[in-house]
Amino acid sequence: MDLSRRSLLQAAGAAAGLVGFAPGLANAGTVLPANAPTPPRGPGEGQGPFRKLVIRGVNLIVGADGEVRGPVDVVVRGNRIDQIIPAGQPSRALPAGRPPHDAEHEIDATGMWMMPGLVDEHSHTGTGGTPRTYAYKLWLGHGVTTVRGVSLAKNPDAVSDKERSERNEIVAPRIVNYQTPGSGWEEGPIDSPGKARRWVAWAARNGVDGIKFFGEGPYGRPEIEAAIRAAQQAGLGTTMHHSPPIYPQLNALETAQLGLGTITHFYGHFEALLKEGREHPKPPDYDYSNEASRWRAVAEVIDYTFPPGSPQWRSYLSRQLDSGVTFGPTFGVYLAGRDLLRARGLEWHPRFVLPSLWNFWEPSPEAHGSFYYDWNSEDEASWKRFYVQYLQLVHDYKEMGGRIAGGTDPGFIYNLYGFANINELEMLREAGLSALEAIEAMSSATARTIAEPTGRAPEYGAVKEGFIADLAITGHNPLEDLKTLYGTGTPRLDPETGDITRTGGVQWTIRNGVVYDAKRLLADVAEMVQAQKSQGACGDVDPDWSMSGPCGGSPGVGVAPPAKPAKRAAPLP
Repeated sequence: MDLSRRSLLQAAGAAAGLVGFAPGLANAGTVLPANAPTPPRGPGEGQGPFRKLVIRGVNLIVGADGEVRGPVDVVVRGNRIDQIIPAGQPSRALPAGRPPHDAEHEIDATGMWMMPGLVDEHSHTGTGGTPRTYAYKLWLGHGVTTVRGVSLAKNPDAVSDKERSERNEIVAPRIVNYQTPGSGWEEGPIDSPGKARRWVAWAARNGVDGIKFFGEGPYGRPEIEAAIRAAQQAGLGTTMHHSPPIYPQLNALETAQLGLGTITHFYGHFEALLKEGREHPKPPDYDYSNEASRWRAVAEVIDYTFPPGSPQWRSYLSRQLDSGVTFGPTFGVYLAGRDLLRARGLEWHPRFVLPSLWNFWEPSPEAHGSFYYDWNSEDEASWKRFYVQYLQLVHDYKEMGGRIAGGTDPGFIYNLYGFANINELEMLREAGLSALEAIEAMSSATARTIAEPTGRAPEYGAVKEGFIADLAITGHNPLEDLKTLYGTGTPRLDPETGDITRTGGVQWTIRNGVVYDAKRLLADVAEMVQAQKSQGACGDVDPDWSMSGPCGGSPGVGVAPPAKPAKRAAPLP
């Protein structure tokens, strides 16, 4: 998604507790506008780094090479994993009093599961006027320890938060700072190859880690090619959203052959598979600036392309594999296209979505991504057909040996920070990746994609000795059920009582050696939502549309609301 947006409420703050979560922490009660500096890490917000941290008895998902083992004891010194030591035999009592000793801090994770902190290849903040700290806590609350902002914020803000996060001065994941061509400098838009090269040089001097291209100009193929080559020389990464206006000049195969690092979203893939022409036919009333018209047309491209399994399909993927490009599918952000009611009604919306963000998500021809004001069952049927082929494309690339990197494009179309990461893991599973492959796609695969342009090996994205301690610990095996990673948990039947209870969620997120209680971070977010509601933010929310959101609303056409507010969300763990 691009970051154009209408002006909306920009507050967030404090108040009310949440069933099953600890009381809020420092800074949870602070009202912040979207462009305010991220507040410093307060007292009680995370512990560490420690001289010696020992995590005992945990089962380990390494996050690379398909390796799962345990139980193990993991020793962290400062911000680095120092040792991974066998702790005993699976399904047997672990020896008491076993080394290592002399820990400054210990976590008893016996029977729990550790995996690398998730690495998101496609992230934004600020949508709907949300403060960055809101997104940061939702990410960390779901075990997301690195985000590639494309872009995350304006360059000075992104650079500041990147540096402060590395010093553990703020509660935030690691930030990888990609910017769009021309952003941040004072020499105007990129409208020539020479200017593209100068901007890349400027970006490399000013804390930019990579470039995010769009296809909407003012730059075109000559500028994109010049910028990619300059980025390769400067050690910067590249990714591209192939917006339809670029199709007469470039598709996803052609940019990959120019040296592009990542193809994000689905744009450009199917244009390279067309039976004829560079774009598929559009209806007479098609208007690219009308997003409802644009998104309806997107899914129709498969009516004009070579089908899955055809020689042309296999040739396309083989040539992409030869180029070494990474696919970043971002399946989850477009799910409203195939099932709008499901996307609107996700159970975490009432507690964790700021009213200002929900207002941005409401159907509108003005807000980017809010294109479904007249969305109908025919549109959904078209998108369901499209998803079948897109999922197959990603699966087939993975089977050929191509790299898939997990990303979410959060903050748009009911796609909420943190929760979106777990949803994307489930979508990768739907595409035919195993649960283990999905986790690796959103950890070591993305970490390698980020590191490769620098010429250095990644230092995070896997649980290995010598790597940075970016970790997530949960009470359930996510390889059995990825849903147990959602912050709201997942329902389970208690066989002894017959009751349905909620269980799951990440328990601890360790970022750069700092141990965070993930559930307390989510409690902070719930307080921000309640505070914004208390300040009157729901006054701008349309009650006829927003029954599923944080502000409630009309129960339906001609249906009277209940006399008393219902308890609309189940207790959380």
